[in-house]
Amino acid sequence: MAAGPGITPRAPGSPRRAGRSQRNYPHLVAHALQLELVDVTYSGATTAHVLYESQHGAPPQVEALRGDEVLVTVTIGGNDIGYVPALMAASLPRRARQLPVLGAKLREMLDPAARERALLRLESSLRAVGEVVRRKAPEAQVLFVDYLTLLPPAGTPAPPLRDEDADLGRYLAARLQTATAATGCDLVPVADASTEHHAWSAVPWTVGARLPVPRLFGGGAAPFHPNAAGMAAVAQLVVSRVRSPQ
Repeated sequence: MAAGPGITPRAPGSPRRAGRSQRNYPHLVAHALQLELVDVTYSGATTAHVLYESQHGAPPQVEALRGDEVLVTVTIGGNDIGYVPALMAASLPRRARQLPVLGAKLREMLDPAARERALLRLESSLRAVGEVVRRKAPEAQVLFVDYLTLLPPAGTPAPPLRDEDADLGRYLAARLQTATAATGCDLVPVADASTEHHAWSAVPWTVGARLPVPRLFGGGAAPFHPNAAGMAAVAQLVVSRVRSPQ
């Protein structure tokens, strides 16, 4: 989400697999506040990739912290629970769930019990991220930035998603929002601010289902990810929070 996959141009010097945009919210915030930016956002990252696990050769993200930071923003957790993968799986034709190998993976992504098991680990993982970031950047304002609202309210169609799949997505989003708020760090409530700008709205800040999936850059924002307007909106929310701390 935070990397901005598909939003051109790609951040200079960034790994192509990171899907890191020069117009993601970290870049926009740094420009607005005239701060030096170290952007380690990476598409597909989990809390493990933030804390201790390499991702496609990139070191754990907390290793980028030097201790002299004034601001650290964090958007993480969705990949831990398969939030976007579940929505992408649900967007595929139902017959895809019967295909060998792929079908089993798709069914697992959409299995509420499997998602519930992942949710059980989420809150402690997010708290660990907050604790490590505050320890490594003791002078910084640490802001957890939650996820833009992807889905319309219950009862509003979100084709090609079936109602039960959209309900699962809403449930995952709500649990992710709750877990993020429980980290003990300051929260930028992006989800609440974007409820009228879901992917099926007249003025969307995110992209809904897209088939075929576009190339990482040059084909537009990735499905179930922020578009350029969404990134700009998130950046403004972060800047406002920095300038007017609660």
